[in-house]
Amino acid sequence: MPEVSGVRTPVLFISHGAPTLADDAIWTKQLSGLASDLPKPSAILIVSAHWEEAPVALGATTTVPLIHDFHGFEQHYYDVRYPAPGAPRLADAVHKILGGRDTPVQSFPERGLDHGAYVPLVEMFPEADVPVLQMSMPSLNPQELMRMGQKLAPLRDAGVLIVGSGFFTHNLNAINFDNNVSSFMREFDEWGHQALIAQDVDALLDFQSKAPAAHLAHPRTEHFAPLFVALGAGHEELDGARTVVDGFWNGLAKRSVRIA
Repeated sequence: MPEVSGVRTPVLFISHGAPTLADDAIWTKQLSGLASDLPKPSAILIVSAHWEEAPVALGATTTVPLIHDFHGFEQHYYDVRYPAPGAPRLADAVHKILGGRDTPVQSFPERGLDHGAYVPLVEMFPEADVPVLQMSMPSLNPQELMRMGQKLAPLRDAGVLIVGSGFFTHNLNAINFDNNVSSFMREFDEWGHQALIAQDVDALLDFQSKAPAAHLAHPRTEHFAPLFVALGAGHEELDGARTVVDGFWNGLAKRSVRIA
């Protein structure tokens, strides 16, 4: 376990955007401003919508090349580098917290950060001077992910910033480059906003049944799932949950949340 730092870090859920996020002056400024308001973390533990692996898996603990896991973009998006240090001590701590005889934790030492991890971190911590460890989602089950976040919560007392990186709504068929937003995206976004304000965790956990247009806002749920890791890690301080980025990007809700 990393040493207790004396400063308990907040928890974040970030809507991470595509590689073209770097071209959005408003959104990049929002993410930069969000990071400037945080205590500098000792390390970052990030869960991205783009890595599902069971049992839970950890990425590289040394600096390895990024995973440019997207297709059809201009070359300069593939030229992006983010040489953040690895976080081997954090990896050891996660192994101890989540591992066990019946629940092994896997290691993928060659797996670099995917775009769900590095795209927002480039804007938030551009110096790439904070150690980063990426962890997989072993399931899309909201309850399981929240329990995992709860187990990881003590890492916050060691200055570890726990980040769930997804998208508050995510339906690629609804993307609109003029940013015309469909009614179902607005309805789901507002429902989720109000559920967070009300600390209605039960409704959020059952969002597929409770939220309006849930299956249109999330035809597949992997981009909403990282929110539950964040809710678990911040479960004792949900009264401190607040939106730190809102609005829409190409028709998708980019709501991001800070807890505590």
